[in-house]
Amino acid sequence: MTAVPRHTGASPGKPDNPDSSERYEIMPTPMNPRLNRRSFLGLSVSAAAAAALAACSSTPPSADGPRRIMPGDPAIAELEAGRAFTGTTVSQNLTAAPISASVAGKTVSTWGYNNGLVAPTIRAKAGDRLRVALKNNLPDPTSIHWHGLALRNDQDGVPHVTQDAVASNADYSYDFRIAHPGTYWYHSHVEMQRERGLYGALIVDDPAEKLVYDRDWVIVLDDWLDGVTGTPDEVLKEVSGGMGMGGGSMPGMDHGSMGGSMGSTPSPSPGSGTHMLMGSRSDFLGGDAGDVRYPYHLFNGKAPDQAEEFTAKAGEIIRLRIINAAGDTAYRVGIPGRKLTLTHTDGFPVVHKDVDAVVLGMGERIDALVTVGDGYSPVLALPEGKTGQSVGFISTGTGKRPVPATLPIALDGDVVDGGQLKADPSVALPSKTPDRTHVLKLTGGMMKYDWGINGRRFDMNDPLRDAFDIRRGERVEVQFVNETTMWHPMHLHGHTFQVGRDGARKDTVIVRAGQTVTVVFDADNPGQWLTHCHNAYHAERGMMGVISYVA
Repeated sequence: MTAVPRHTGASPGKPDNPDSSERYEIMPTPMNPRLNRRSFLGLSVSAAAAAALAACSSTPPSADGPRRIMPGDPAIAELEAGRAFTGTTVSQNLTAAPISASVAGKTVSTWGYNNGLVAPTIRAKAGDRLRVALKNNLPDPTSIHWHGLALRNDQDGVPHVTQDAVASNADYSYDFRIAHPGTYWYHSHVEMQRERGLYGALIVDDPAEKLVYDRDWVIVLDDWLDGVTGTPDEVLKEVSGGMGMGGGSMPGMDHGSMGGSMGSTPSPSPGSGTHMLMGSRSDFLGGDAGDVRYPYHLFNGKAPDQAEEFTAKAGEIIRLRIINAAGDTAYRVGIPGRKLTLTHTDGFPVVHKDVDAVVLGMGERIDALVTVGDGYSPVLALPEGKTGQSVGFISTGTGKRPVPATLPIALDGDVVDGGQLKADPSVALPSKTPDRTHVLKLTGGMMKYDWGINGRRFDMNDPLRDAFDIRRGERVEVQFVNETTMWHPMHLHGHTFQVGRDGARKDTVIVRAGQTVTVVFDADNPGQWLTHCHNAYHAERGMMGVISYVA
């Protein structure tokens, strides 16, 4: 996949577009069971390698089934060889390990890359080759997913789908060419590890950049509780018990449909532990805003009292590259009294739009321009529908830094999310009738916390059981139909779709309660690609599926 020149500060892309009334029923396709999550703990490196070799074959799942284009298929390497290459290789060493870190002045035990709560920002240019040497010093297997990149399938970092997890005390090398410029990120794709600090920014600069700005500021937002009020695994166990009302939810049962207080002040769910959150409501998101309460919201790893400062000169234009790495929290980002000019979402350029604030779901990215004023300018990130704040300051070195408690508690006015923007013409997909349509109904409920797609929870032991088949060269339409009363940020690996007929090019899109969001993409990157809700708890409890290329 070669890079497409950007327009007016844009970023390139590959085809993906329109709507169609044509519809096909989803045909589940079985696959032989794969290794379960915990089985890696007992695997030797040689056994894991043998399992990976078997998993990456391109043989059909059954004698009469389709031949799936698996990660080891020659087509993957052939496509990689045809991708643009600058001749430059960017190398990075990452060590995943238990660490001690300071969060809001408290020392916590968590996990991280290279002994830090803030992982290295990896920077490259479109067309560069990225080579990352991962050393796993964790007690559990791990992996790295390159969120938003249209990369070769065998480097996507999804255990059970594109690779076996990297065993404890083992090494692994990721090696691929980067097709498109933009703001991306990387993170573990094993269970709840991302919620323990295993993530970092990946910035891909455009050699043909036309956007005019002086400098950029990479901002990574996160909701944090690890080592403070519990661990993500403890939270998952708690919420997995559901609302504790007995009975059980049925496929398609609405989140929050069992009643309870829906006031403006979040409160613990009756019968729950300390983490489940009820009454967290956002009109912007169309209902419940989240499931989990967090003691802190971090801005580049820092709580408000230790907020990061970005030094600039008055009049400079700063490009904010904002990444939402949170597990269960959308953030409303803005600078009180100032306009943000939105230029990109999920790495791809949009028709520029001036707004008062922008909302990012988990996994989404936004690029925005701001002209620096004299003194301190707070970049506020407010957890949507929850209490608390995250903040960083742009400072010209004059005036007094505001105390976080004195900052506004709301960002109102013209507020949008990335899915409501329009693609820059340079990356908009040409109009075309879809060759295939898949309907993905987002289902589940709070009673059993049994999230799924089309009433089925994803089976990590049999990931291709309910695969959504596509063929290379097709224009594919996906309809995300939200049958719950909870919003879901839906993410597709390995592709950038277009929202509607002329909407933004994205890889993660907010699907509100009761809403249907139609996206289209061109099937130009063969392999097996995960699609899932980027709420970490929803995904882990089953709201995942696989877009599967077949021959």
